[in-house]
Amino acid sequence: MADDQSRQVDDSEFLEIARDPAAASIMRKSLEQLAKGGAGDVLKEMADEVLSGRVGLREAVSIPAYANHMIDKLQASKQEWDSLSEMDRERLAADGERFLEDERRELEESERGKRDTTGRGAKGRHDGSSWSLY
Repeated sequence: MADDQSRQVDDSEFLEIARDPAAASIMRKSLEQLAKGGAGDVLKEMADEVLSGRVGLREAVSIPAYANHMIDKLQASKQEWDSLSEMDRERLAADGERFLEDERRELEESERGKRDTTGRGAKGRHDGSSWSLY
């Protein structure tokens, strides 16, 4: 069971739901924030269960104790959203789009860096192309 507790899911765990690598990354990061406990103990527990891989996200949202807390939080967020002016909503939506684009850019740079260090895509110092026996 020690492996079960130390296991941490990665973004691929959320790709089926998010259908976008950047959105999956944001989803995982959001769960990590919930796991810190700022939204209460119940959602902390849910996030811990999902991040550990013991419970899938789809399964977690169907568990009544977790679902009821999420509904409460979402209703409060909806009330907050409804109280905003149209201009504030548009600004927040634009901020969200920028955040998503930043995440996409960060993932692309990370992927590019991985390719460069593995030798795929960029020549390494010892790639063998600069020497000859003749």
